[in-house]
Amino acid sequence: MISRRSLIASAGAVALAGCSTKFQSYDGPPVTGIVAYKGQRRMYLLNGDKALRDYRFQLGFAPVGHKQFEGDGKTPEGAYLIDRRNPNSDFHLSIGISYPNAADRAFAARHGRLPGGDIFIHGTPDEKRREKDWTAGCIAVTNREIEDIYAMVRNGTPIWIQA
Repeated sequence: MISRRSLIASAGAVALAGCSTKFQSYDGPPVTGIVAYKGQRRMYLLNGDKALRDYRFQLGFAPVGHKQFEGDGKTPEGAYLIDRRNPNSDFHLSIGISYPNAADRAFAARHGRLPGGDIFIHGTPDEKRREKDWTAGCIAVTNREIEDIYAMVRNGTPIWIQA
């Protein structure tokens, strides 16, 4: 005979199982690198030379060219690392890109400007894919996609962002 307490606990577990959580798990091959092609708006999560997943994305509001200064609306180009995670992002979830590097900081300093920072791969505030570039220099994917990326990509993963 099933007790009332067991029945309520079972119903609660079933209800929770149907709820979406932004923290996914991943037990597949490790992501050893990320390549993002700004012109194509395509990003690939790689294991060696094999693409595990690929995503469409949006960029900064002025996407052409390498980010040089704070507020320029550009997304950096070059080799960086995933260096931090933000589970409380205003954009669902986010993983940080190590921009600016020493060369980026030196270039901005030579011009008497700041290089900017806080460049992330993140979700969207309204859970839908936008058609136009809109970020301040980040790479934006859908919320469902950033959940997968957040689970798959570890800190220290190299990312190459290309024109």
